[in-house]
Amino acid sequence: HQQIYVRERPFHCPNCRKSFSCNSCLVTYWHIHTGQRPYKCPECLECGKNFSHNCNLIRHQMIHRGKRPYKCLECGKSFRKSSNLISHQKIHTVEKTYKCLECRKSFNHRSELVRHQSIHTGEKPYKCLECGKSFRKSSNLISHQKIHTVEKTYKCLECGKSFRDRSTLLRHQQIHIREKPYRSLERGKSFNHSSELVCHQSIRTGEKPYKCLECGKSFRDSSTLLRHQQIH
Repeated sequence: HQQIYVRERPFHCPNCRKSFSCNSCLVTYWHIHTGQRPYKCPECLECGKNFSHNCNLIRHQMIHRGKRPYKCLECGKSFRKSSNLISHQKIHTVEKTYKCLECRKSFNHRSELVRHQSIHTGEKPYKCLECGKSFRKSSNLISHQKIHTVEKTYKCLECGKSFRDRSTLLRHQQIHIREKPYRSLERGKSFNHSSELVCHQSIRTGEKPYKCLECGKSFRDSSTLLRHQQIH
């Protein structure tokens, strides 16, 4: 105990000459040089995960036990690591200076406010230069643009139109051969696509099988659902 008090460090690492106040600290540090991982997680029987320090093993075992000891006093949310808690707490400390005049919601950055306001205005500022389609978010535009960059290798010999996959080409070719394989058993009416048959049947039954996971609203056909989802 007195050695610690007077700050003596008699235990030296033979590899880098770093000093420690106790032998156990030196042994733990020595694992860095040797690459040894003597602390094995008894929970990880399949992968046999090992650690060089006991504290790392204890922190890892929290994953299996579901423990989240680091709790945010502001909102009550818990975390496994103190670093995650510190990162989270910035949400509460950073002032949200950009306020939406429409619904009074606040944001940390102006770009977030502008993106949010498009919900109220219906504005879609991100336009595809290839086909002219517009989007509210830049990420949606980037995702859409992949449609134009992917090579269309399947060509219709009838009209020359090309498609990215064989199944889309086969669906398209039905327009030329006038086959309508999807038939309504009630009225005998036929359709080119199964989605058209489902839509037709829902008109008669009143069923709306296509549901928006965002707000719960239901629709008779998938195309109407897709148009609706752009609001969110």
